[in-house]
Amino acid sequence: MAMSVHCDIVSAEQAIFSGLVELLVAHGSLGDLGVVGPGHAPLLTSLKPGPVRVKLQGGEEQIYYVSGGFLEVQSSTITILADTAVRADDVDEAAAIEAQKTAVTALSNQAGEFDYGRAASQLAEAAAQLRTIQALRKKMGRG
Repeated sequence: MAMSVHCDIVSAEQAIFSGLVELLVAHGSLGDLGVVGPGHAPLLTSLKPGPVRVKLQGGEEQIYYVSGGFLEVQSSTITILADTAVRADDVDEAAAIEAQKTAVTALSNQAGEFDYGRAASQLAEAAAQLRTIQALRKKMGRG
């Protein structure tokens, strides 16, 4: 059995996950990063929107979506603090596709009081939600 470390994934609204994990993979501000077991060097990084994959004790994998936030690693704990964090199963694919279409349309029709930053942010979040759904499907062998 691999060594495990305590992990908490918390959104602004609620705790999403709390338990022992053997592996955590997330998309940090400088790229993908993985944390394996206890004894990891301390780390604090911002997270980009996208999937967070955790491998529980015993090998089961779970995938979560975070809208961004921060990842803190200490020798015996991992903490993710995010504005929004949900289980990948709970991400609404139809809503993400519609949000992506709306953002693309807004970006292509720049006129008047257009908020480019907001439209680009909405596009990035919708794309990250769809990547999370794709990761879940791949894990489940349906992709």
